[in-house]
Amino acid sequence: MTPGDVANMFRVNPKTVVRWADDGMLACIRTLGGVRRFSRQQVEHLMDGGDAR
Repeated sequence: MTPGDVANMFRVNPKTVVRWADDGMLACIRTLGGVRRFSRQQVEHLMDGGDAR
């Protein structure tokens, strides 16, 4: 998922999602172009009140 997709789910700004990733609250991978991608499974787990790690 893109930072924008995650931001829509949490109803926050995409920059907030990037900050969460930088702070280690939300794991992401980077594509070869440097774009962040988030696991849908992890994001849904976090939305259900689960641990971010």
